[in-house]
Amino acid sequence: MTDPDQKRQMQQLEAKIAAAKAAQAPKPRADEHYSQANVAWRMVIELVAGLGIGFGIGYGLDRLLGTIPIFLVLFTMLGLAAGVKTMLRTAQEIQQKQLADKASDDERV
Repeated sequence: MTDPDQKRQMQQLEAKIAAAKAAQAPKPRADEHYSQANVAWRMVIELVAGLGIGFGIGYGLDRLLGTIPIFLVLFTMLGLAAGVKTMLRTAQEIQQKQLADKASDDERV
């Protein structure tokens, strides 16, 4: 065999190996990455759940104790605050995950 033939065969072999490795590489899972719509719905649900729970507790206490709707207003505001706090925690969690993904992508390059 001549030298150019060996180089050509080596290049073909390397191309086949690279194609085989690419075919066996794990595909990114679609369920691990949340779309922006999913994140937005999660935050809305967290806010509404906080409001609903606060409203329910306040209404129940007012009915039980026979008071003016002071507990209803108080617990609705507390539910709003809890919902906003949960939303902010979720946003921070998503941001940290995106920064970690970006850092890992930068390391690969």
